[in-house]
Amino acid sequence: MKPPRLLRYAAAGTLGTATQYTILLCLVRTGTAEPLIASSGGAIAGAIVNYLLNYRFTFGSHKSHIQVAPKFFLTACFGFVINWAVMTVLILYIGIHYLVAQILSTGIVLMLTYAVNAGWSFRQE
Repeated sequence: MKPPRLLRYAAAGTLGTATQYTILLCLVRTGTAEPLIASSGGAIAGAIVNYLLNYRFTFGSHKSHIQVAPKFFLTACFGFVINWAVMTVLILYIGIHYLVAQILSTGIVLMLTYAVNAGWSFRQE
């Protein structure tokens, strides 16, 4: 028996998020990029990981990548903008440490993008 879809989505998201956080930490700790830029670069890499896992593992899509990928990556862009906005507010205006801000932002983006991906990107006809 498969785990519930939201749980599979969260598991795929965990791997995508691990990719994002690894890039975030590496870029910030080496002084290569500021937290907002590093988070954004990590989010792009994480989105690619998420797409591949969600296509098969979460939603088991049988649609072509041409049908699904544009919707998924448009949703990922929506998540990217939400992540950027939440990170900006939490870091620059509230003064929260960048890792705490990223954790909060990740939770918000997870719930919003799941709703959009389940209802639109991977919706079965």
